Amino acid sequence: MLDMQLETAPADFRFPTTNQTRHCFTRYIEYHRCVAAKGEDASECDKFAKFYRALCPGEWIDRWNEQRENGTFPGPL
Repeated sequence: MLDMQLETAPADFRFPTTNQTRHCFTRYIEYHRCVAAKGEDASECDKFAKFYRALCPGEWIDRWNEQRENGTFPGPL
C-alpha cells in the first residue's frame, strides 16, 4: 500500500478558470450580516472580513460598498 499525502495545488494565476466569485460574494454577505446582527466591533465577524478581503478583488469591494451606501446592493443583506 502506498503512503500518499494529498494536497491542493497552489494557485496559479496563469489559469484563471478556477472561479471564486461565488465564494467571494458569499463571504462579503456573511460579514455584513454578522456586523448587522452583532455590531461593528464584534470580533466574531473578523474572520468573515478576512475571508472576503482575501478572496475578492478590491474593485468589487469598493463597488459593493458604494452600492450598499446607495441602497442598490444586489445581495441579500
